[in-house]
Parts: sequence; C-alpha cells; structure tokens
Amino acid sequence: MLCVFDVNETLLDLTVLDPLFTQLTGDPEARQEWFTLAIHTVLTVTAAGQYRDFAQIAGEAAAAVCARHGHELTDAELVKVGDGLRTLPAHADVVPGLDRLRQAGHQVVALTNSPLATAEAQLQNAGLATKFERIFSAQQVSRLKPAPEPYLQVLRAFGVEPGQAVMIAAHGWDIAGAQAAGLRTALLARPGVHPLPGLPAATYTAATMPELADAIVRS
Repeated sequence: MLCVFDVNETLLDLTVLDPLFTQLTGDPEARQEWFTLAIHTVLTVTAAGQYRDFAQIAGEAAAAVCARHGHELTDAELVKVGDGLRTLPAHADVVPGLDRLRQAGHQVVALTNSPLATAEAQLQNAGLATKFERIFSAQQVSRLKPAPEPYLQVLRAFGVEPGQAVMIAAHGWDIAGAQAAGLRTALLARPGVHPLPGLPAATYTAATMPELADAIVRS
C-alpha cells in the first residue's frame, strides 16, 4: 500500500506556536484562530478554481489575526512565524507509526500544501525526512488540497491506482479530497478532530498514529 501523509498537524505539532501567537496578540487561542483562517482561505481559493502559495496564505492569515487583536504584524515577527513553521517538532506518536508501516513493507510518502522547500525543511528539522520515500507539494501542480490534482500527482509518480493508496490526515477536508480522488483514507483523530458531518466515513479511523498504522497493516 502507498501511504500518503499530510504534514501540518498530522505529523507536526503546531501547538508549539501557541506562545508566539499569544505574545503577538495577547490571546492564547490566537494560533488556532490563525490556522483555521489559513485553512478557510485555502478551501475558498480551491473552490474558486484558483491557486495561491500556502506560505503566502499563512503569512497573510497571521497578519489578519494580529490585526483583529489590535497589533500590526512586523516583518521581523512574520519571519518568526515562518521560522516556527519550518521548525515544528513531530508528534510523539509519529515515528512509531511510520516505522510500523515501513516494517510491514508499505511505501510512505508525504503530501502537503506547503511549498516543497518548506516541506523538505520541516521534515528534515523534525527528524522525519529519512522516513519518507518522497515528499510532494501541491505547489508542484499549482492546486491546493483538497482539489484532486495534488493526490493524483502522487499516484502518477508511483504508477498506482487510487485504491492502492491511502491518505492519512488529521483533517476532514483532506480526507474528503482524497476520497473524491478515489483513494482510501485514514483519519487521525487527534484531540478535537472529528469527521465532517454527512460525508462518507474514512476507511480507517484511530486516535494515534500507531493504532492507525496497525489498522492499515491488518487490512
């Protein structure tokens, strides 16, 4: 099975940015507000049939959230946000889950909306780069997930049919996009993560990466 992993929140822990956004805004919930706004923008841009660089979207979302809280984000502060994104740590359960899949003979790749250079830096800094056969970015097809093109580029690169691949993500919208492209799906139900209502259930669902890996291996 070709196991395709989302990166931000699925593999990498965004909560380490909470202190930075609290410092910038005075609100301990600002980091979540920022990422929610960034994803909302991604979905809007994609639904409109357009493409924008995710790093630019993330930066503009950070500035907008700071402005909502009465602070004008400086260039130096924006650099801190970008540096923080590139140096996120992996969730503690990620390496055991990846190792379980690899030891069982599954191919493991990453697919993210982040620019390719950012994704490569993120996985290198998190100590995960050697766990993946390849790293893919939506930037390479100028379409952001959940549009079909990012998922399909991975299938084409490995010459597999959609049913021979599984998309693993901690985002319902990513699961929905992969389902629409014909892939199997695995929802990593981290705290606060729930399936989107009214949509087909993911092929696999589990609360931790090792549990999800075990479910995939058993199948």
